[in-house]
Amino acid sequence: MTPQAERFARMVNGPDDAINLAEAALLIAAEETRALDVDTYLARLDDMAATLKRRLRPDISQSDCVIALNRYLFDELGFAGDAANYYDARNSFLNEVIDRKRGIPITLALIYIEIGRRIGLPVEGITFPAHFLVKCPLRDGTVVLDPYAKGASLSFDELRRRVRALRNGEEPTRAALSAMLVAASNREILGRLLRNLKAIYSHHKEWMKALAATDRIISLMPESAEEYRDRAVIYLNLECFRAALFDFQAYLMMLPAARDADTVREKIAELQAVTSRLN
Repeated sequence: MTPQAERFARMVNGPDDAINLAEAALLIAAEETRALDVDTYLARLDDMAATLKRRLRPDISQSDCVIALNRYLFDELGFAGDAANYYDARNSFLNEVIDRKRGIPITLALIYIEIGRRIGLPVEGITFPAHFLVKCPLRDGTVVLDPYAKGASLSFDELRRRVRALRNGEEPTRAALSAMLVAASNREILGRLLRNLKAIYSHHKEWMKALAATDRIISLMPESAEEYRDRAVIYLNLECFRAALFDFQAYLMMLPAARDADTVREKIAELQAVTSRLN
């Protein structure tokens, strides 16, 4: 285990509210760039927030604070979505997003959360389907914002339209839509970031990097059965047959009635035969 991975594991072993979200995200990036100075980038976030905070009136309303944050991040600093290279792994690395001012919904949201909280806004992440969002309580209600769209405020109707588009026109109930707007924990935010990386690495068949991302997901969420199955597939691609067998077995122990249980049992039988010949 690398020093970065050890530091990450120590952090996520504690309570969720003790996880430093920006630090953890930078430690994920440090797996790719071993020379990355995590503390330097944390200081840059501090400096950005301090610059904005000096400009704010002491009696500023939270709604005006949101407007000021949007103008600062997106108009002045120039943070924006990287639509042209959406699946570039750099868009999932917080240091790269800070340097390049380009990112995907979750990394732009992460910066929004970190700067927002530093200036006193109680910003929270939302693991909305297919597109990470943030929300912030104001005097007259909670506003849902899209950092990928320069902090645009999203109405309930717009959120419903987005869900319909993902569900082939199926109309979500109000209760179902409200459930999608529940605040995400730090572990959920980091897990989503890591799953993005896992998908990118797997698509490019960079199996060792995909394995590192999956290991971190499991350290975050050891009860997530599907991650053991996915790691087993990665181990298969790396020809680590015993490790793959162990993870497939762990998956079935956690989800014995899984939809793919029969397929996994067949794979276990194949791997037992392979590993017996390796003894």
